[in-house]
Amino acid sequence: MNAAVLQRMEISLSSLAQLFNSMDPAPFYERDLDQHAEHYLVSWAQELPENSPLELIIHLRGEAATPAAQAYVREGLSHYFGERSRLAALQLRDLLRQGRASLLIGIGFLFVCLALGSFFAAAPRGSIGELLHQSLTIVGWVAMWRPLEIYLYDWWPLRRQMQLYRRLQNMPVSLRETEQPAPMVSASVARRPDPQEAPVASQDPLP
Repeated sequence: MNAAVLQRMEISLSSLAQLFNSMDPAPFYERDLDQHAEHYLVSWAQELPENSPLELIIHLRGEAATPAAQAYVREGLSHYFGERSRLAALQLRDLLRQGRASLLIGIGFLFVCLALGSFFAAAPRGSIGELLHQSLTIVGWVAMWRPLEIYLYDWWPLRRQMQLYRRLQNMPVSLRETEQPAPMVSASVARRPDPQEAPVASQDPLP
């Protein structure tokens, strides 16, 4: 079995403050990410194979790439995506708890509907009893729609989201000093263009 290929993203920043929400008064490593930064990192990771390890390289144009700064950024990203992973896990747990409750309610309601339907089915055919029998059977199975939806469709997107955040939480981060400005995709971060990708129109770098 082939080993997963390391997926590396390189971004260019004028300041590390661009990564984080400047309005958040929490300590640096506990701050929320900037909205554009979060969207870009998550979108980038979503496009990659689920088993691929991730690595982030930040090119600084206006700050020193000290070991302390690298540790702060690494801790900040790990804390942020760790919290997102924890919240997604809580949502998944609550959804599955709701699914179990819905399943018990649905099975109980279905049993009652089938029992009543059988009672009405004993009436002479062609009467209202047959109509009630068919209606109760349909209503009973319709009541099973919600638990089936949860267990068949709703849980796995949350699980994938949780795993995605965990990959970003454990992602290695490196800082590098650079003198060359790089084109920016958004106001905060940008992925360095892949040579194999189709060329895109360049945008002005941040001052």
